[in-house]
Amino acid sequence: MSKAGAMDLASGLGGKIDKKEVLSAVDQYEKYHVSFGGEEEARKANYTDMVNKYYDLVTSFYEFGWGESFHFAHRWKGESLRESIKRHEHFLALQLSLKCGMKVLDVGCGIGGPLREIARFSSTSITGLNNNEYQISRGTELNRATGVDKSCNFVKADFMKMPFSDSTFDAIYAIEATCHAPDALGCYKEIYRVLKPGQCFAAYEWCMTDSFDPENQSHQKIKAEIELGDGLPDIRTTRQCLEALKLAGFEVIWEKDLALDSPVPWYLPLDTSRFSLSSFRLTTLGRLITRNMVRALEFVGLAPEGSQRVSSFLEKAAEGLVEGGRKEIFTPMYFFLARKPHAGVDATSLAAEAR
Repeated sequence: MSKAGAMDLASGLGGKIDKKEVLSAVDQYEKYHVSFGGEEEARKANYTDMVNKYYDLVTSFYEFGWGESFHFAHRWKGESLRESIKRHEHFLALQLSLKCGMKVLDVGCGIGGPLREIARFSSTSITGLNNNEYQISRGTELNRATGVDKSCNFVKADFMKMPFSDSTFDAIYAIEATCHAPDALGCYKEIYRVLKPGQCFAAYEWCMTDSFDPENQSHQKIKAEIELGDGLPDIRTTRQCLEALKLAGFEVIWEKDLALDSPVPWYLPLDTSRFSLSSFRLTTLGRLITRNMVRALEFVGLAPEGSQRVSSFLEKAAEGLVEGGRKEIFTPMYFFLARKPHAGVDATSLAAEAR
């Protein structure tokens, strides 16, 4: 692990939060969650604060361990994690039939890894929507470094209240992002509003599957660990997402949990029983080195107090994700492709059918 990598991690820890306030932010963030006595309604009511604190606290860890694209991927045998992530993004672009000249929206774009990849792959102009100032500053810097800053930009806003006129975009996508919304229907309605009639919205959603039993304590524990470690107010089921899409007025072209067709388990990079050189920082040894490095950086004052706590709840999230994947009660890639009907089609009747 290079000295430069360690310093990059240290400099980003805490995001835009004042370094002296990081420990307090960790305390406040943890109190939103079940493990610390928090309740779902409070998480939903305060989702903006919760999610912003989460991404200020974890973005540097994500970038250090995962790269610029913070998502999982359907993966073929013999395919590296990095290759599968790029293909996963290209698949989304192809499903939306993206072409040169189209105006595209990335809802919940992170630091813009998928945005840059899809923009270069499809020759489209993409706007990244994000409510986290630190991630936007990182994304802007990376856009400039890769030369896509002329065609791609970022807008700081809440995806529940988008600052765009009706029927603005030719295509919209979300990659493991709208799971942060406190209300799927409200979020999908906003996406529907800013999408042009006849055009499509595609997404990978984090969901509990039909195998999830809300009465099973083990299942509840896994769900709570994922919510804590990934900044989620609640994890919806695939059925709830599908119903919300239809109620928002979308015509669902097709939908499927792509994790079911993945020859290599999507959670493999987080599985501590496996070793991988290509994703070394995510392995047991890699995590141990990172943990000790963060402890040392915090001890000497290069990383803010509270950084070890963030590292700890991210590891707990990884355990929940692996167990959720093994038990097939959770998926990070419930995929759907949905179309906003042309103006002549009665969206209300589509919504009525969904009921």
